[in-house]
Amino acid sequence: MDNFIKFSTDIIAANSSKRELTGVIVPFGQVGHTNMGDVVFTAGSLKIGEGIKLFTEHDMTRPIGKLSRYEEDDKGIVGTFKIARTNAGDDALAEAQEGLRTGFSVGAMIDNYVTKGEQVIVNEATLREVSHVTFPAFGEYAQITEVAASADTSQPTESEELVSNEVTPEVVEEAAAEVVATPAVEAQERNVRPAIFTAPRSPIVSKASYLEHNIRAALGNEDSRQYVLAADTTSNNAGFIPTPQSTEIINGIANADRGAVDSISRATLPPAGMTFEIPKITTAPTVAEASEGSAISETDTASSFVSVSVKKYAGQQTFSVELLDRSSPAFFDELVRQMEFAYAKATDLAVVNGIAAGATDGGNRTFDAAGLLDFIADGAADIYSNSLGFARNLLVSPTAWGTIMGFNDAGRPIYNASQPQNAAGQVGPTSLIGNVAGLNLYVSRNVAASGDFSMYVINPDAYTWYESPRLSLRTNVINTGQIDVSYYGYGALATKIAAGAYTFKVA
Repeated sequence: MDNFIKFSTDIIAANSSKRELTGVIVPFGQVGHTNMGDVVFTAGSLKIGEGIKLFTEHDMTRPIGKLSRYEEDDKGIVGTFKIARTNAGDDALAEAQEGLRTGFSVGAMIDNYVTKGEQVIVNEATLREVSHVTFPAFGEYAQITEVAASADTSQPTESEELVSNEVTPEVVEEAAAEVVATPAVEAQERNVRPAIFTAPRSPIVSKASYLEHNIRAALGNEDSRQYVLAADTTSNNAGFIPTPQSTEIINGIANADRGAVDSISRATLPPAGMTFEIPKITTAPTVAEASEGSAISETDTASSFVSVSVKKYAGQQTFSVELLDRSSPAFFDELVRQMEFAYAKATDLAVVNGIAAGATDGGNRTFDAAGLLDFIADGAADIYSNSLGFARNLLVSPTAWGTIMGFNDAGRPIYNASQPQNAAGQVGPTSLIGNVAGLNLYVSRNVAASGDFSMYVINPDAYTWYESPRLSLRTNVINTGQIDVSYYGYGALATKIAAGAYTFKVA
């Protein structure tokens, strides 16, 4: 198929009454920019045979219709395709009507041509196939005029399916002087790979000369075939072989996990102020046994306030307006997503530092199964004694998490207490939240990797993370044509009870 030229045109309109797509098959005298050079079809140069099918995006396994009639003048050829009563045909009509897939792309076999400068002037060519495509290339010169979709289930007659117009090919070299540049068009991907050949001294020096020898090779010229084979190697002509880029983005250095924030209680930040206060009972009333006629126990309640400071967590990115306008539409969404990851890391670290600052020193211990159970038991007792609240959570580093999964008690895993007896399954290699000796386990990358401060037993009611909604601010910098995007939010960690955490220390 190396002698195929593919170029695209626009569907002009879609009429929903007859299940037809109508549009310009090829404009005469206009430039088609292929990856093999600029191509101009002269008036009368395209021969149309019988049985021309319409495909979707050049997929020869997906026919959706057939050429039923066409009209030709000195400006080009307008064709009408009868669309099949299939799901794919229904989709094609709907896509054309909604402006989603609005173009024709034509594959033609070049039979006779001349070169003029960097242009190939086609004098004779044979139409082989037409496809319904998303991005047409000839723009204003070739568009679909009508889409017809009828409830009539009758099949077209043979005479309706094709009306041939015999046109004598003419060489119109003057057309090259009147061409108007249009968007880039499609060219069929080449896939010639010889087993062994010696690259000759090649006259292929441009896309136009590549196209010329490609056509000559298809017509049987062995020298041109060798030139094309030589040009088809990636080492000799890498510029002809594009390198596509996936829209998938790989990120192995950031995520939105916040194990420390999840291990404590959460609340909404007050709407105003950079500090706020939480009332706290410092002296509680008393009740005692009283004898008849004796004085009743009396202790006045006293309170104070816990003052909480509000912090702003913010990041900024500066980029050019060209990057925003001309890059993938997913660029801005991905930028905001990456800034959210950074925000998550910063706020989680703030919570870890706050917990560490007020945590009770758990004393020196060995980090093994027995040492872990001892640490959790002592921590739970200490927290209840000093905060009158229960320890419910265990916050650990990824390193400690991996070690804990290997601990067992007499051959039974210790990381479950939610069942009557020890049994595996509460924590696995893909679980950031599990159960260890009766405590909910949370993992944070901001906790010290190993040794001191690598684990915390926590009463979640002793700490509360107050947070505002995240905000983004976009500012245009006029004098540089750049855009500043900031992503920020406000948060505050309230340490309500200082003895609400118990930290691990290594012996």
